[in-house]
Amino acid sequence: VIIYNRVPKTGSTSVMALFYDLCKINKFRVLHLNVSKNSHVMHVADQGRFIRNITSWSKMQPAIFHGHLAYLDFEKYGAFNRPIYINVLRKPLDRLVSFYYFLRYGDDFRPHLHRRKMGDKITFDECVAKNLPDCRPEKLWLQIPFFCGHHTQCWIPGNEWALQQAKHNLFHKYLLVGVTEDLTGFINVLEATLPKLFKGATNRFLTFSKSHARKTKYKLPPSEATINAMQKSKIWKMENEFYEFALAIFQRIKESTLVKGKKLNDKTIGRKVVQQKFFYDKIRPKVGNPRRTF
Repeated sequence: VIIYNRVPKTGSTSVMALFYDLCKINKFRVLHLNVSKNSHVMHVADQGRFIRNITSWSKMQPAIFHGHLAYLDFEKYGAFNRPIYINVLRKPLDRLVSFYYFLRYGDDFRPHLHRRKMGDKITFDECVAKNLPDCRPEKLWLQIPFFCGHHTQCWIPGNEWALQQAKHNLFHKYLLVGVTEDLTGFINVLEATLPKLFKGATNRFLTFSKSHARKTKYKLPPSEATINAMQKSKIWKMENEFYEFALAIFQRIKESTLVKGKKLNDKTIGRKVVQQKFFYDKIRPKVGNPRRTF
């Protein structure tokens, strides 16, 4: 079981379009998790219920579960079969600006859907200058709590414990966390690491018409004054520290997993490094010819 607890506005729709395209070919299931009122967290009892459900639903495996849900610690609930976690992060201010305009103008994925802020023509720069609620630094606080988890402390903007817990979970609990700025690399490493599920993913992603499945219809880049104002905030500094932490880990994993390969659509596709061999010997009691090389 793979869980992709998608952070909003990080390119996850493009990634999921690929996974839905691959599932029939590579014989796995994809399931979207919906939580009441689009909540990112669950109560303790509901967490346990969800964990029991997902770990015992064997006829749905192998599977990728996805949804906008904070990290959930299966081990804490005594689950024997723990899922593989993956995710993608984005530069924090870029993510917020994208979300701000998405609520006002929608996107090309569902162009006729009416968004709750449609009709509001205030630009992000104007919003910051007027100190309006939708663009205050507190709105940046999302990627840290998504990795921190369901504890109430995770969702308090600027909480130092939440940042450290998010780093701990990313490092120890996630197989791979990519970045929006290099989705191709993220897909490439997934294919090299879990080929049974993601065989052919990179080529399909680069030639796939839905590889950029959701683009905000209208978006103005923030001014230098706006960027400077946002970057002075403690919350931006913490979210950016977390992003840089994730980026450094992703780059190390990518460099150790892939070497440069051919080019396709002006992008270099990595390929797996030469695999290390490992074998077993000195097995007792002896069982015929036990030596086995991989």
